Formats: sequence, C-alpha cells, structure tokens
Amino acid sequence: MKLNILFIVLVMGISQSSPASLLEKNIQDIDKQRLFVLTDIGNEPDDMQSMIRLLLYSNIIDIEGLVATTSVHQKDTVKPEMIEKAISAYGEVRNNLLLHEPGYPSTDLLNSLVSNGPPVYGMNGVGEGKDSLGSRALITALKSEDPRPLWVSVWGGAYTLAQALWEIRNSETSERSCALIEKLRIFTISDQDDTGSWIRSNFENLFFIASPDAYAGATWTAMSEPLEGSNVDVVSNTWLENSIQQGHGPLGALYPDVAFGMEGDTPSWLYVVPNGLNSPENPNWGSWGGRYEHRIPRYENDELWSIPLKNESRPFWTNTDDEYTPRVFANWGRTPTRSEKSYKGNRVTLWRWREDLQNDFAARMDWCTRDYEEANHPPVVLLNTLHEITVRSGEKIVLDASKSYDPDGDALSYLWIYYPEVGSFKGDLFLSKNAELHWPENVAAPPPLIAPAVEKTETIHFIVKVTDKGSPKLTRYARVIVKIEPRIE
Repeated sequence: MKLNILFIVLVMGISQSSPASLLEKNIQDIDKQRLFVLTDIGNEPDDMQSMIRLLLYSNIIDIEGLVATTSVHQKDTVKPEMIEKAISAYGEVRNNLLLHEPGYPSTDLLNSLVSNGPPVYGMNGVGEGKDSLGSRALITALKSEDPRPLWVSVWGGAYTLAQALWEIRNSETSERSCALIEKLRIFTISDQDDTGSWIRSNFENLFFIASPDAYAGATWTAMSEPLEGSNVDVVSNTWLENSIQQGHGPLGALYPDVAFGMEGDTPSWLYVVPNGLNSPENPNWGSWGGRYEHRIPRYENDELWSIPLKNESRPFWTNTDDEYTPRVFANWGRTPTRSEKSYKGNRVTLWRWREDLQNDFAARMDWCTRDYEEANHPPVVLLNTLHEITVRSGEKIVLDASKSYDPDGDALSYLWIYYPEVGSFKGDLFLSKNAELHWPENVAAPPPLIAPAVEKTETIHFIVKVTDKGSPKLTRYARVIVKIEPRIE
C-alpha cells in the first residue's frame, strides 16, 4: 500500500544529509496529485477565496485545468477572467514564494490552463454538440500518458464533467472508456446543478466524494462555520484581515471579505495536499478535507436549491462521523490537556484540523512578502519506525518520531493521536480510561503500548502531529498503521 506522505523519509542514511538538503529533496520528490478545477467563480466571493489559497499551494499540487462554470446560483454566466485576475496577482508575488519553496508554476502556464464551460445550466449543457473548451480540456488531461489519477475538484455545477463523461462514453470503445473513467477521482462540493445524480447513476464505478444533501449538514461547511468545540478565532473576519488580506501583498489584498461562508470549496482540494495526514485514495482515513465512508446516503429533503434530490442508485464516498475531544493549551503541567467535552458528527472530521490548515494558509501568505529568515516553514516529520507495523496480541507497539526536525530551528511539540474510527479494531486499546489519560501522548516517543487481544487480524491507525513553535505554528503529520494478529498459542 502506497501512502502519499509529505516530508517523511526512512531514518536509514539520514545522518549523512543536512536538514536543508533533506528539505529540498523532499519538496522536489513529493508524490503530487493532479488537480482539475471546475468553479462557478463570480457567483459569490468564496470561489475567489479558494482560488487564492489554491495558488499558494500550486507548487505541491499539479494543477491541470481551471475552468469557469455555471451553477444553480449562477445559471447563465461564466467568468474565466476572474481566474486570470487571481493568477495576475499571484504573478506579482511568485518570485517571493520561490524564496521559500521550489516548484511554483509560471503565470504563463497557469493562464494556459484557464478555460470555461458554456453559459448554460446543468443538463442543458450535456449531450450531442455541447462540448466546450472546458470539457475538451478535461478530456485532454484525462487522456494524457500520465499514469496518476486525475482529481476533479467541483466548486460549482458539474455539467462540464458530465459533458466530458458523455463524450467519452459515446466516442470511445467500452474498454477505453472504462480505462479513462477509472483514472478519475471526483470531489464535489454538494450538488450545485442537476448533473450530480445523473453522473453517479450513469457511471457506477466512478470514484466520487460528495455531501449532496442540504448545505447546513455538509462536511465542507466545517471549513468556516463557528461550530461548538472548534477554533473560531482562525476563521474570523479579524483573523482574515490580519493574517491574509492586509500587509501581504497583492494576492492577499485581492482576497475578498466573506459574504455567505468562507471558502466552502477549499476542502475539495485541501483533501489532496501532501501533509502526511491526507491519503487521497482512502477517503475513510481522514484528511484536511474531512473523512468519508462508502455508502448509499438517504436524504432528509426532496430538494436542494431547486435541485431535485433523487434516491441514489449506488454507494459513493459521503458523510461519516468522528468523535473527537479537543486538546487545549495549559500554562502549567501537562501540555496539551484534554477538553472537558467531546464532539461527534461528520463536520467534526474536518474542523478538528482547522487550526492547522488555517495556520498553514497564513504562513504561505507570509511567504508572499517576507524573506526566508522572516517567515515560518513546516517541520519535517521523520519516523524512527515503519509506517506499517505487524505485531501479535501481547507484543509491544513502538511509536517514535524523535528524528523529526524543523528547518527554521524551531522547537517542536508532538501529539500522538489514536484514530479509532479509521482502523478495524473496535475494542478498548487502553483497557481503561485511566490508562488512556496517563499515556503521554505529547512526547516524540511515548512508552510502548501492548497490542490488545484479537480473534482475527485487526488494524489500528495512529497519527503523529508534529507542530513547531514558530509564528504561525505549523504542523505536519505521519501515519502509522498497526496490524494486530492473534497470538499463536
């Protein structure tokens, strides 16, 4: 199993390399995901917000298309010029971004990726003779010789994707059509036209992540909603003004004020950011874009924004729950400590990482105007153990990230997170709540745990969260998957 993990290398041979050379090597060699964006930019400010943030991550994601589309909220207009406006502002800060990390694409390349779908709504743009610059660009990207999957991030209506699928099905052999569709990975921000259910029912094997029901309960709303238990300060207008908009150059100055919600579309591509937590081929593992399970959803309403919600004909990746107890900073004694309250729900799967992803955004915005020495950069997580461990019941589980370091020389904090929703093991790992509370989860190498008794092979996921003490505090992760086999008597 291949894990798409940023900044994690085996410990063997590390002593011969300097931190700076390792950092450069890891940035250059990360397993980037291919991304194709469909956006109803211009409908309201949040698409421009998401576009600005995406450009700051364009060195660690291979962007292959930026297509302006319609949606239920903008049925007869497409605005590719707004994408070009964001790229122009990015061009003014690109040289400064390159002081901090390599790989930021040229504005010429990004502008060549801009196109649009037709200014029509939904299924009116699907069928014979209805191809567009956008649908043709998507097909071209999909037909490239690149063996990697192509992620399509849908911020508005999905009709351009629907037309591309229609064209493939009607112009390719069955074998070739299946091969192309198998390369697609779709993440839609709810259904924002009437093509979403058509796509899911007509292309049953298509990899699809979505929260199609009412917006209020969708996982992506946790990006900015002031939900109980979440860090609300880092999504406030004051935070946006100070950390993003003001004093951060032309790209930050272009970031618009919030009208309805902040960056509702961003989770669809934050999901593929290589940070050590995200594993794009495994939506049920948890990520900055939320966590999802493969099932057939049942909708509480018959209609969403005048879009009929039909009974789904097949399972796809959709909302699921985490139960999470936030950790809070303490000035005395053990740091961090557990909150007195736990929270459960599908939006918890996203907001539990909110502070980390917002600080990461703020740091990259700093890169637009500051020299390397004046800005913060993420830590490098090095495991002194394997990413996949097999033990038998009663044996020790050793977790160790003590080789991790920070390129700026900042001190590091560690937090080992047991993620019970992700693994197959559903028993009591710590045997008692008291044992769990006394396990020092906030050290680089905690004392070994004893593998619990199992009757069949089970899996457990641990996430180590490594955070520097720079400003803003930046976090990277590593995942350790423990396979527990029954004891041989």
